[in-house]
Amino acid sequence: MIDPEQASPATLNNLIIKIEQAGFCFASGEFMRGLLEANNPLALNDWDSFATSWNDMPPDQYMADGGRYRRRRYATLSAPADGAIKLEPHQPHYQSLEYNTLNGGIAREFAPIADEVVCGNTITSVLEFCQTVFSQMLPEAAWHIELHQFRIESGHGQAGKPTPEGVHRDGVDFVLVMMVKRVNISSGTTTMQDFEQRKLDSFTLTAPLDCAIVNDKRCMHGVTAVQQLDPNQAAYRDVLVVTFRSLE
Repeated sequence: MIDPEQASPATLNNLIIKIEQAGFCFASGEFMRGLLEANNPLALNDWDSFATSWNDMPPDQYMADGGRYRRRRYATLSAPADGAIKLEPHQPHYQSLEYNTLNGGIAREFAPIADEVVCGNTITSVLEFCQTVFSQMLPEAAWHIELHQFRIESGHGQAGKPTPEGVHRDGVDFVLVMMVKRVNISSGTTTMQDFEQRKLDSFTLTAPLDCAIVNDKRCMHGVTAVQQLDPNQAAYRDVLVVTFRSLE
């Protein structure tokens, strides 16, 4: 876990207060880099290989809308209360129809994220950050953790839908969505809503490490479709999604 004495306790506490008050927050890439590297100067030293790993992802074969705009990989981890995070054997991803009306209700088998990516410094640092923040808000929780690499593509007149199920909850306790790369796209705006679908806020993840951090028990979130800008160039949105669900 992140050492609060190294990672500026005032800054970390302010982040936690924002999430507790609003149920979510936007954290800029500059802010996130400062927190992660304050705790470990090498926290992001494998960023290039981490980001490049998005170039080798198979299509999502479970899109009930027939879309061919999403690629993804997946990994499952766990952490006991106040214990170290560990990678679990690969397993299917499942969401009920209550939380994913488009693609839920079945066990979906996605290709695994490569072990060297999961265990690299970038993901390790992001996971430790999440564990520190979320365990402050839910003390003594043991965690089921999921990692999702998503690439949303746009081209040939087709928009790419980061959240094809619409504004939703994920059925977990906390969610972190981290921008890795945007290439040749417009839009992709994150919208936060309450459970009555009233808009709370909106913002766009644009820079590497920009993050949306969400208390999934209190808010719903969605992302608008992305559109290709230059029709002669590849267009895509790469993000890492991390979910933490309490086992207690």
